[in-house]
Amino acid sequence: MNELPVPTFDNIRAAHDRIRPRIHRTPVLTCATLDRMSGARLWFKCENLQKVGAFKIRGATNAVFSLSGEAARPGVATHSSGNHGAALAQAAAWRGIKAIVVMPRNAPQAKRRAVEGYGAEIVFCDPGVEARTEMLRQVVERTAMTVVHPYNDPHVIAGQGTAALELLEDVANLDAVIAPVGGGGLISGTAIACAGASPRTAVYAAEPANADDAQRSFRAGRLITTGNSDTIADGLRTSLGSLTFEIIGAGVTDILTATEDQIVAAMRLIWERMKIIVEPSCAVPLAVILAHPDVFRDRSVGVILTGGNVDLEALPWAR
Repeated sequence: MNELPVPTFDNIRAAHDRIRPRIHRTPVLTCATLDRMSGARLWFKCENLQKVGAFKIRGATNAVFSLSGEAARPGVATHSSGNHGAALAQAAAWRGIKAIVVMPRNAPQAKRRAVEGYGAEIVFCDPGVEARTEMLRQVVERTAMTVVHPYNDPHVIAGQGTAALELLEDVANLDAVIAPVGGGGLISGTAIACAGASPRTAVYAAEPANADDAQRSFRAGRLITTGNSDTIADGLRTSLGSLTFEIIGAGVTDILTATEDQIVAAMRLIWERMKIIVEPSCAVPLAVILAHPDVFRDRSVGVILTGGNVDLEALPWAR
């Protein structure tokens, strides 16, 4: 059972005021080719062009700058496959405090380099949520650092919701917004933002079929966790938290999945047709739209492109 406070729309607006001086207001792009392929009107919120290359800087910055001086003094710690770790490292550097990031040993090299580059210390662990959680517990016991959870944190969720808030301000009358779901921080913030700013807008979550625990949890009405899922979308291998599960159950219309081949094809389409770099997790919403055309046809759909931190030495179509 969730015991954390559920963020409100006012919390998202306050987060936006707090983080606005430090983040980019990312552009919204369109692509006629992808509109034709999908049968929908697609509006892409390009968080791949965000600071640290991902939307995660929004939640991390809001969380770090919401801490009291006493809580911030020892520094902050988290576990992350990469983007949240890099974001927390940068937010901590902006505040002048230390950061430690627990990362699975199979995290992409590009994301490891990013976390180190922003000044955080990396502590490696075995893949899987249990291993991450245990290693983080040991780090906090040793350092007394404040944990900034990558998704099951009200301040993180409020910060992530600012991406959808901006999208809804820039594009009126969206029929739907779709974003990826891993731990659920972004889609939770998106659901709260849409409910507050545009209640008529349906919210969909996109998930790899190989890591479909969020979809199974949503449809079963109970939290189902998974182990080390085998998906190219490394940012979406994490299970929902108690808080994000509650918010998703109340505010998301449906969770839809795409196969690994569909994700890679969508990623390549975005590179080739939109001329922008996205990582595999970022391509999952487009993959879902193309895999479920009847859901999105003739609708105006906002698509949150979550990140562009790609290991250029391991592109999926070059294997």
